[in-house]
Amino acid sequence: MPGACQDLSTITPTPRQQSMAQLERTSLLVGGRELLVRAPPNVTLRPAGAGVADDEAAAASGAAFLGARAAAASSRHVFSVGNLASGWRWLSLFRFKIWWMMPATGAGAAAVPAETQMLLLESTSEVGSAAATEHVSLYALMLPVLDGGFRASLQGSPEDELQFCFESGDPDVQTMEAVDAVFINSGDNPFKLLKESIKMVSKIKGTFSHIEDKEIPSNLDWFGWCTWDAFYKAVNPSGIEEGLQSLREGGVPPRFLIIDDGWQETVDEFKEADEAIREQAVFAHRLTDLKENHKFRGETCKNLGDLIKKIKEKHGVKCVYMWHALFGYWGGILATSDAMKKYNPKLVYPVQSPGNVANLRDIAMDSLEKFGVGIIDPDKIYEFYNDQHSYLSSVGVDGVKVDVQNVLETLGCGFGGRVAVTRKYQQALEESIAQNFKTNNLICCMSHNSDSIFSALKSAVARASEDFMPREPTLQTLHIASVAFNSLLLGEIFIPDWDMFHSKHESAEFHGAARALSGGGVYVSDKPGVHDFSVLKKLVLPDGSILRARYAGRPTRDCLFTDPVMDGKSLMKIWNLNNFTGVIGVFNFQGAGQWVWPVKETAYVPININITGQLSPSDVESLEEIAGDNWNGEAAVYAFGSCSLSRLQKHQSLEVSLSTMTCEIYNISPIKIFGEVVRFAPLGLIDMFNSGGALDNVSSVADSSATTVHIKCRGPGRFGAYSATRPELCRVDENEVEFTHAKDGLLTFYLLPSSSQDNLRHVEIVYRAS
Repeated sequence: MPGACQDLSTITPTPRQQSMAQLERTSLLVGGRELLVRAPPNVTLRPAGAGVADDEAAAASGAAFLGARAAAASSRHVFSVGNLASGWRWLSLFRFKIWWMMPATGAGAAAVPAETQMLLLESTSEVGSAAATEHVSLYALMLPVLDGGFRASLQGSPEDELQFCFESGDPDVQTMEAVDAVFINSGDNPFKLLKESIKMVSKIKGTFSHIEDKEIPSNLDWFGWCTWDAFYKAVNPSGIEEGLQSLREGGVPPRFLIIDDGWQETVDEFKEADEAIREQAVFAHRLTDLKENHKFRGETCKNLGDLIKKIKEKHGVKCVYMWHALFGYWGGILATSDAMKKYNPKLVYPVQSPGNVANLRDIAMDSLEKFGVGIIDPDKIYEFYNDQHSYLSSVGVDGVKVDVQNVLETLGCGFGGRVAVTRKYQQALEESIAQNFKTNNLICCMSHNSDSIFSALKSAVARASEDFMPREPTLQTLHIASVAFNSLLLGEIFIPDWDMFHSKHESAEFHGAARALSGGGVYVSDKPGVHDFSVLKKLVLPDGSILRARYAGRPTRDCLFTDPVMDGKSLMKIWNLNNFTGVIGVFNFQGAGQWVWPVKETAYVPININITGQLSPSDVESLEEIAGDNWNGEAAVYAFGSCSLSRLQKHQSLEVSLSTMTCEIYNISPIKIFGEVVRFAPLGLIDMFNSGGALDNVSSVADSSATTVHIKCRGPGRFGAYSATRPELCRVDENEVEFTHAKDGLLTFYLLPSSSQDNLRHVEIVYRAS
């Protein structure tokens, strides 16, 4: 009350008050703990549900938006929000270059990288008596979002202040105030916190959707092949057929194909210039026509439609995507092209945000800044996409991969700013996809700015990191670490695409195991005839389907704030869930490479480091989700590489020792009691990385004479399960089969190839009553 002086230390806050984000004097409190101290007086905080109809979830959570006021209007502000309170450590997802995010970890505000788009923090305290203390963690999420025509990002300062940058990308779009710039929320489960927070923000802002509210493309469940690393821009019809044929003959038929860069009609305006200029202008080539180039029009291939018809009929491909850039091609469209004039193109020159150039510069952006981009009038962009996609659809194409998306943020001047122009392009793209393709067949690529992420109302698939680079041995571990960490944010809005890889490569097993955990598509970019089928057959069934897990693969809770690439002691663990099992991949990245940002002065020399860590069923979040109400906490843990079976209670652990660039996959199946006497846990196809992904249904029937466990499982392959006792018999599709039952309880038998349309086998495991 006015004039009243109240000692806050004598007040016991209610649980509701403790959960709320609160700005008290100069401190920001979350979950009853100080998160920020010495916040300046211009910093504001308002409840996340304020003014939003029917937003009970946001109000109940205590979530809030952080903002700030400035003395004068500007198109770009940098606001300090104070210092991080002691006792917090953080994980940042930041854009290390304009196109892509990667993770960083630390403590204190100074080290928070520029262009941080998600900051997850943890504070641990001890509770209980001196005799029995327990460590309890509180997690806080700081998520810079879009606010009107502005976009926020976080960064640290040399003075150890946490700041948020607030920018429109257009000098004419100005403000004095950031109102809902940084979303703040807290909780005791980081994965639940992220999911609930993203759902809240999507509902409040209305500019994007949570992944659960999107249509998922069906091609994600089929093995794919991409032409990029196989041919680069030299892709051609005969090479495409050769690649499909060699994979099919090896027993892993691709059902999904991406024809990447190299099929379009483009022009190099600088081909007559000197060599130095030509090298600089390599990313400034421009699109001149919507139809395919001469390589796809000739005697062996009449046109693109002829090729697509042939590869679908001859090679069994179900789905074909074509690559194009957001503006048609890397350098946009050629303004003087007769075919392009209808889209009112003009040549403009990108202007990057200071946040981008504070981190790693990109050679593609350097090229575009110098030679410009031929952009399409935003009022004509739907017409452009519709013309492109309707043509592709008419010749049998099923979808598109749209690349170079983040360049749009540098071209907001004169178009209402980066957020407004991104949203217009994104909506036009999504409308065209819906109009021209049967399902939501779109892969967003080079799109890791929050402008695009928080404008994705329908887009359901996005690349999760920078490219797989087969010629860069020290970047292999960085790639897998980045896709897993980036999936914490991206996986709530998209199905993260962990990119192609090479099956015949020194890191193929490593990449293959990671893709099995990703929850996204699995596709390679092998050169024709250059394959390792022993790797591929751990991922792909003979019908071309894959065993895709339910969620985005993400780091386990105990890995969130460690550096699995460079701290010399931490293993990387990635978890996921299937319908009846959990799965964890354990990787040793240490010694194989180093983060590309900050830039190091000397080249990295790989070394071998042996690391020992712990693996527990509790590393799989939400295991109870599949275990059921009567589960006693015991699980069967099957190690894929060592073929060993263990039984662990949920919070027990086993020791894992790995050398550099090695990994192990653990399939974790809750042990349940069937018919009151049979202790059993299905594992699935145990010669596949994600064995439990093959399980479609598990049930049982019991009477006085026998208990029969019924399983529907995809095949063929070696089926495995934990069985405490030896069954009397096993049947597959009503035919009795031979089986083995080991002392450790591992039950195995083979599911032979079948002609069934759905590729499901009916398994019966019979236990006679004693």
